Amino acid sequence: MTQRTDKIDELLRQEIGQALEREVTDPRIGFVTVTNVETVPDLSRARVWVSIIGSADERKRTLAALKRAMPFIRHGLGKKLSLRRIPEFDVRLDDTIERGTRVLQILNEISAGQSPEAAPAEGESLPTPVARFHRDGDNADEPAPEVTADAPRRPRARQTRSGGPGARPAAARDRTGPRRRPR
Repeated sequence: MTQRTDKIDELLRQEIGQALEREVTDPRIGFVTVTNVETVPDLSRARVWVSIIGSADERKRTLAALKRAMPFIRHGLGKKLSLRRIPEFDVRLDDTIERGTRVLQILNEISAGQSPEAAPAEGESLPTPVARFHRDGDNADEPAPEVTADAPRRPRARQTRSGGPGARPAAARDRTGPRRRPR
């Protein structure tokens, strides 16, 4: 892809996401995220990859409603964007999240000493958050620490303008007043 089509893809992804959020009021469209847009070089067609949260039946209904809403979104984008041609949109389901979830589930089962399940569990399409993986040196019997907003943070290193090792802090260089001349 060229740099121009990459920019157009990103612009279309953002604008389609905003249109789905603000302008489309179809109750059949659930929680949808536009993950990617791929246009052909002549901008006549574009694949719109979406991620949908919900059961398999809800995803099918939402995908069908999205396909029906795309001409409305295309018409709205024609008024907003200054492109010569707004592509026709082909909506596709992006299942990378589900596949990634399945890989994490298999890894968790293997690390627990279990045999991985043959098929993924049906239901919610997003993973349930789990504690971080234990690293070498961690006590396996001790639960992973929780991260909260009140947790102490490491102090930040002093910022310097030059950024090199041994550089003077910015405050030392920015003194006001007369400068000394070397003798």
